[in-house]
Amino acid sequence: MKRLVIDTNGVKRNLQAIRDRVGSAAIYAVLTGDARGAGLLEMAELLHSCGVTRFAVAEPEEAQSLRKAGLVEEEILMLRSTVNRAELEQLMDLNVVCSIGSVEAGMALNALAETRSTVAEAHLQVDMGLGYGGLVYTEPDKILSLYQNLQNVAISGIYTQFQATPSRKRAAAQMGEFLQVTQAVQRAGFETGIVHAAGSYAALRYDFSRLDAVRVGSALLGRCRRAKDDGLQKLGFCEATIEDIRWLPAGHSVGYEFSVRVKKPIRAATLAVGYQNGLGVAVSQPTGLWAALRRWRGREQPVVRVGSQRVKIVGQVGAMETVIDVTGLKCAPGDLVQLELDPLFAKGMPREYR
Repeated sequence: MKRLVIDTNGVKRNLQAIRDRVGSAAIYAVLTGDARGAGLLEMAELLHSCGVTRFAVAEPEEAQSLRKAGLVEEEILMLRSTVNRAELEQLMDLNVVCSIGSVEAGMALNALAETRSTVAEAHLQVDMGLGYGGLVYTEPDKILSLYQNLQNVAISGIYTQFQATPSRKRAAAQMGEFLQVTQAVQRAGFETGIVHAAGSYAALRYDFSRLDAVRVGSALLGRCRRAKDDGLQKLGFCEATIEDIRWLPAGHSVGYEFSVRVKKPIRAATLAVGYQNGLGVAVSQPTGLWAALRRWRGREQPVVRVGSQRVKIVGQVGAMETVIDVTGLKCAPGDLVQLELDPLFAKGMPREYR
């Protein structure tokens, strides 16, 4: 048996820690990637019960699920620009705030709204160098042309995403470039609406980035790049039962290509969870020779606990199984074990909020 566990109170504490950091800035809860593996509807309903009324998605189907779940009046922002007519039709039917990341996307949305004799709502997406989408910030004429020519689109906001945030100085420079865009819009006599730039990392670190709103997703699970004293708790773990226990003799090997040999007899417990379930998978790995050496020696392993005791994984995490050393511990097959697991990569197991 294995399951992914999300701590309900932990999510609430993380949300409060974020609120304490961002002050008066509105919060968009980013639910992309099935709420980073934590469950789109479960996370949305929990956050809504805590007063969150703004959500961000990347697919029309995500917005549809939220509406069907009863989030009818809440704002849903589509964080992806599209010219696909079928997607735009669906987004308008669901009363979703669209993103416009190109002149072509703006014209497509405007034409559809005009055909329907209605007005669509949208935020402009500005590309500060990330390159994945948005109106290029060095081409202000194109941005202003959308305010001038989209008669059937109500532009209620403008946003960007930092290219990278390696330093406060670079982040501040990017913010200054973005604010030049918003100021150009205002000088031309147009309202920008809600202005937002910060994702989880920037929202926690840079006060100047919070503006009217912030977008947080990974921070809700405490799995963003962390800031000192951010008050977040890392959430999500796998709870699995011990399938079997046996003694391995000294010299016995465990693992695939980078197998290890135990130096002395150990009492080995087998868990039916492996890297195919997401165990030991990380969003990014530290770079450099020392980090590579640590990974090769197997020292960067998920945290495993049997009761209150922290135990070691023996060898590598396998595809479907993992072996832990329970020598000297009182435990038996069927007992529960907790393993560090990022919900983003969890597969092949039910999810439980508790």
